[in-house]
Amino acid sequence: MDLTYPAEAEEFRLEIRQWLVDNLPSSWFDEGFSMTDEERKAFNEEWTTKLYGGGWICASWPTEYGGKGLTLLQQVVLNEEFARAQAPLRADFFGDTLVGPTILQWGTEEQKQFFIPGILKGEIAWCQGFSEPNSGSDLASLATRAVLDGDEWVISGQKVWTTQAQYADYIFLLARTDPDAPPHAGISYLLVPMKQPGVEVRPIQQVDGSAEFNEVFFENVRCPVDNVVGGLNNGWKVAMTTLGFERGSSATTGFRRFLREWEKIVEAAQDNGKNKDALVRQDLIKSWADIKIMQINGYRSLTDALNGTHETAKLGACNKMFWSETHKRTMNLAIDILGMEGQVLTGDGDAESVLPGNRRGRDDYPVSDLQASFFFSRSETIWGGTAEIQRNIIGERVLGLPKEPKVQKA
Repeated sequence: MDLTYPAEAEEFRLEIRQWLVDNLPSSWFDEGFSMTDEERKAFNEEWTTKLYGGGWICASWPTEYGGKGLTLLQQVVLNEEFARAQAPLRADFFGDTLVGPTILQWGTEEQKQFFIPGILKGEIAWCQGFSEPNSGSDLASLATRAVLDGDEWVISGQKVWTTQAQYADYIFLLARTDPDAPPHAGISYLLVPMKQPGVEVRPIQQVDGSAEFNEVFFENVRCPVDNVVGGLNNGWKVAMTTLGFERGSSATTGFRRFLREWEKIVEAAQDNGKNKDALVRQDLIKSWADIKIMQINGYRSLTDALNGTHETAKLGACNKMFWSETHKRTMNLAIDILGMEGQVLTGDGDAESVLPGNRRGRDDYPVSDLQASFFFSRSETIWGGTAEIQRNIIGERVLGLPKEPKVQKA
């Protein structure tokens, strides 16, 4: 594991750092800096335009499709500097990180020319339609169907846990296009417009009052025949690529949000005197050590990718399970430290506020940041691959243990 970056990478770091200084609000780096709701709304509206003008959105993409063609190490440095400044780097997570790279890898030239510019400019909002009520981790058992009718697919079915569906312009979903094929075959990856008759979005209100997850119902919904990505009935392979993008990003920066939360937890312990409890101090150090392990694992993954050795690539399931379960334990500790205060809603009740996980707050359920992180940490052990499924993958594919016996149907 090499923690020393070459001189050209450090020169690039200075370029990014200067751009951030020139484009962020003048007092951004001052201690105690904050914005009013109106100022933050204005900032969010202007920032995507600035990012696009600087070429930083999807900067690793090929230059012919609007990116900067950054090398892997340059992309890492870019992520690190934006994370250090706590400045947003994405226009739309699902577009930038998931479906955009998938279209670049699998899409036709026509699909790239149509969708990629809108993703880069933040003009198209996306959501992901993989999970179904009876097909969570077992995606191959999905029931949503797409039937060809002339030059359009007609889609009927249901998706669930669809984040940001109420705001999305498009959904990239899996649908069964050949009902007679084996489970993993006969599935296609479709780009479907959301703003049309037959699409119904029902928000799922969570315990903290937010409702970013949704059920989405499709009843004879139309999709152009050319909106299949990666070829007809090849959706399983394309979807595995998308999930790889979801699980593999921000190798050296992912730990930072957990470290910032840990620092807030320490402050809470200092404020209420829990830091004098030897057991609390011990648990805080355990959490800090786990966060440092996340950081080290990130550097291991980066070194592996730069060297092309692929020695740690198969450990992606280990890393995902480790950070998600570590976060869950850390937030349990936070609530323990807060004590009875943790059972009282202590947020500001601002519906325009952004909670951890990029969720919107609610006036009638004002959670604090730590309370919101506590709730959100529960979902992290599910999305991107459930902890239970990751254990099976680690056992079977990493450790080479026998496969789990299949349940015999009566």
